[in-house]
Amino acid sequence: MIDFEPKFITFDCYGTLVKFRMADLAREIYGDRLQGEAMDNFVKLFAAYRRDEVLGAWKPYRDVVVDSVRRTCERTGVTFKVEEAGRFYLAVPTWGPHPDVPEGLSRLAKKYKLVGLTNAANEQIMSNIEKLGAPFHAVITAEEVGAYKPRMQGFEYMFKKLNVQPHEILHVSSSPRYDLMTAHDLGIKHKAMVLRGHEPEAPFYEYTPVKDIVDLAVQLGL
Repeated sequence: MIDFEPKFITFDCYGTLVKFRMADLAREIYGDRLQGEAMDNFVKLFAAYRRDEVLGAWKPYRDVVVDSVRRTCERTGVTFKVEEAGRFYLAVPTWGPHPDVPEGLSRLAKKYKLVGLTNAANEQIMSNIEKLGAPFHAVITAEEVGAYKPRMQGFEYMFKKLNVQPHEILHVSSSPRYDLMTAHDLGIKHKAMVLRGHEPEAPFYEYTPVKDIVDLAVQLGL
C-alpha cells in the first residue's frame, strides 16, 4: 500500500498512460527493408536517438521525431525520407490508452487531482488526454515549459504552477530514464513505476512498483 495522501497525482503520459506506438510504426514503415535483428536494432536506436534529441535546447516535437528518424536511418543504412519520418509525428494524437488506464484513472479521479507532465506538443496532447477516460486538473507540456524531460525544468515549472513542494505529490511513470531519475534528484519522495516492460527497473530511485493504473488505485486504497 502507498501510505500517503498526495495533493496531486502527476503522470508521465506517453508510454505510461498512452500506449506509445513508435516501435510498432517503425516496423510498419521499414518492415519491407529491414527484418529480424536489423529491424530490432533500428527500433532500439530510434528510441535512443529520441532520448538524445530531447537533452538539448527545446525544439518542436516534430523536429525531435524527424531528426531521430534521420539519425537512425543514417546509422542503419536506410534511405531517409522526410515524408516517412513525418508519419510518426502525425500518428501520435491518434494513440489511445493502455487497456487498464480508463478504469484506473476513473477510480483515482474520484479522490485525487490528476496532472499530466508530458514530452508533448500542445497541438497533439489533448487528443490523447481525451481518450484516457478521466478528467485532468492540468496538462503541462514540454512546449509550454520550453524543455523536455529528463531535464529538470518541467518538474520545476510544475511545482510552481501547482503551488506544491516536491514531497506533496505522487509522480507516476513507466520510465526511470525520463522521469524517475529526475524526480528522485529533485526530492519527489513519493513515486510509482508502472511496469510496462519497455525499461528495466531501477530500485535506486525509490519508487513503488505497480502492475498498471488499476493496481495504483488499489495501492492507494481505491
